[in-house]
Amino acid sequence: MTTMNMSTEQQTESDSTFRVLCLDGGGMRGLYTAAYLSCVGEAFARKRSSNELDIGAAFNLIVGTSTGAIIGMALAVGISPNRIVQLYKDHGRAIFPQKLPDGLSLKLLRDLVTRPGAVKNGEKALCKALTDCFGEMTLGQAFAQRGIALAVPAVELGHHRSWVFKTPHLANTNHRDDDFTLVDVCVATSAAPLFRALAAVRRKTGPKGNLVFADGGLWANNPVLVGLIDALEMTTPSRKIEIFCLGTCPRPAGEDTATMNVYRGLGEWKFGGEAAKLAIDAQEFAYDHMAKMLSRHVNRECTIVRFPSQQVPAALMPYLDLDDTRPEAAEALVRQESSDADMTNSRCGDPNDADGQLVRRLFMEMPEKAGGNGAPLSQSMSGG
Repeated sequence: MTTMNMSTEQQTESDSTFRVLCLDGGGMRGLYTAAYLSCVGEAFARKRSSNELDIGAAFNLIVGTSTGAIIGMALAVGISPNRIVQLYKDHGRAIFPQKLPDGLSLKLLRDLVTRPGAVKNGEKALCKALTDCFGEMTLGQAFAQRGIALAVPAVELGHHRSWVFKTPHLANTNHRDDDFTLVDVCVATSAAPLFRALAAVRRKTGPKGNLVFADGGLWANNPVLVGLIDALEMTTPSRKIEIFCLGTCPRPAGEDTATMNVYRGLGEWKFGGEAAKLAIDAQEFAYDHMAKMLSRHVNRECTIVRFPSQQVPAALMPYLDLDDTRPEAAEALVRQESSDADMTNSRCGDPNDADGQLVRRLFMEMPEKAGGNGAPLSQSMSGG
């Protein structure tokens, strides 16, 4: 791909690149994602002798699931990723007050009684932390102010069907989701069974009553296909599409399973917790490959890249549970993102690394942030 030399103002919509950011789910591992974006952004800001870069403004569409939606919405409305890092550090323990039991024990018996109250308290803590960031801003208001499209997968329990919360960015929109607040959408997409409470979200318009949602990671923890479909809907065949996928420090994939260990019970599956982790790993691999295969058959130039792409070391395994809020786990994730950010910067400096050059161009063309103080949305932006 050739580097674009025209300024944003000089480009027409048909010849500019349509860029999509896809952010995976992963619970507390979202701390890694936010810290990684912050670290890479700061490195490129220094390289450009610039102020803080406005990462969200570099994208036409941001798609995020669960913890990825929280990060994506923050970027879309101009909140610094450092602010989200602090949210995880300050509120993670309150959001996940009771870690899922590891096996059969007295702790399990206590958990059977106390988990409903724990997930209720966790939901309250999450809502408060998100309200401090987003205020009462709605999807419709966020799109009107910044023009960045958002798509957020969830599961609607009333019909057991997929649901994608969307800003009104498609030509055929019926504005179904305009009045949902960013807080409600974040709570809905991150309502992971066992780990967190289901989300009862009140309709602001239309039929009265609540809709109940579960975590979008149940069907689109890696939301790249959602991003690809909306990008195709939003563009003409003459417009290039670039999709950047970012995970949440996924566990080293695979396991050496002896034949005698295939008969697993509740304890071995950690009462469903291990199955959730397995689904996350499988989705990241499968959806990336399906999206890349489909991209070769669309009637426009479409590139999909996952960054960073290297496997994490096995030593990180003890710290990758979705609900691990220990300080040592946070420190391990930050150490890993720092290492991965350094690797990304090295790849961006290699002219023979196609993906590295794609990421380099993204950050070199990224707008600077106005103000750049990471203040709460309710203070830094009008509306809401």
